[in-house]
Amino acid sequence: MHLGFITPEYPHARVQTAAGMGTSIKNLVVTLTRKGIKVSLFIYGQKEDAILEADGAKMHLIKNKSYPFGGWYLHRKYINSYVNRHITIDKIQAIEAPDWTGITAFMKFKVPLVIRFHGSDTYFCTLEKRPQKAKNKFLEQKAIQSASYYIAPTTYAGVETARLFQIPKEKVRTIHYGLDLSKFQNDHPEKFETYRIVNVGTVIRKKGVFQLAEAFNHIVEIQPDASLYFIGSDSGDIKTGSASTWSLVEATLSEKAKKQTHYLEKVSYMEVQEHLKQAHVCAFPSLAETLGMVTIESMALQKAVVNTNYGWAQELIDHDKNGFLIDPNNVEAYVETILHLFQDESRCIQLGKEGRKKVEATFDSIRIAIQNIDFYKSIIEG
Repeated sequence: MHLGFITPEYPHARVQTAAGMGTSIKNLVVTLTRKGIKVSLFIYGQKEDAILEADGAKMHLIKNKSYPFGGWYLHRKYINSYVNRHITIDKIQAIEAPDWTGITAFMKFKVPLVIRFHGSDTYFCTLEKRPQKAKNKFLEQKAIQSASYYIAPTTYAGVETARLFQIPKEKVRTIHYGLDLSKFQNDHPEKFETYRIVNVGTVIRKKGVFQLAEAFNHIVEIQPDASLYFIGSDSGDIKTGSASTWSLVEATLSEKAKKQTHYLEKVSYMEVQEHLKQAHVCAFPSLAETLGMVTIESMALQKAVVNTNYGWAQELIDHDKNGFLIDPNNVEAYVETILHLFQDESRCIQLGKEGRKKVEATFDSIRIAIQNIDFYKSIIEG
């Protein structure tokens, strides 16, 4: 079997962007290639044209091109032509692409097209209750309705996306993102930095960073030794137009909280693990996700996780068994939960053990790869 993946991001030194979507694709690709599946990656929007090997896959870097007009259409047709050429040359049997930006709008492939719901602009705008550009909605609608098959990382994301784009929800297959558990080991879960809260992810409004900052203002009043670590790239803020969401978060913090808050910006993937291991509590009060990889990673490292209680998170955590699901806008409940965990280290350790069990049973990359292989076999063999 030979599968192709179209993506704007992937964790590699020569690729411009690598975020949650790229990480989830890499986790899948690595496991697929180990299972003997051939994989070709078509990574668009790059600074160079190149073909190289990475993670057992053939990686095509597709340089971003500029056009005097109609670039949103012409560049799609260029990518389409490039991919189709290699479908023929390399005998690729199916193509997968993300829903975000509707990159496959106006594209026609020689093999079945699968759209995986990593999270469209339409989906996130709906969850965040913010306006969306008509062009973005049109392109995503065109791309999704022209696909033959769909995969969602959570049932919630699949049902909601199917509703937004008016496709039958029965056509959407839920296959979670997988995690290579051999790379997420914590030999001493009982060792961590007392009262340390860690949040990992892009510093952006939809991640609930303002709610977490507000909660921390209250936490340090009760536990002055508490510390808060934000780890991730800064971003612009859509609501205010500010070029830096972090500067807005910092302004939200009280003077006492500001002294106890550390912004580490973006660090390496391995460094993230070490920071998670040091956490007393991992806090992810996100307002909009399709799944949330860092939650699974934290659970795999046997950490006490306080998450959001919105739909997608309910498929990751069983409340009060292997983590907590709290409404991010209920600041009082968020504060109370974290303070409770500060005072009960044995509870944190127990939550971590149960979290690891949940990840092993539900998100193991080998189990997930088999589900993907079975799905692709069914569409290729008809």
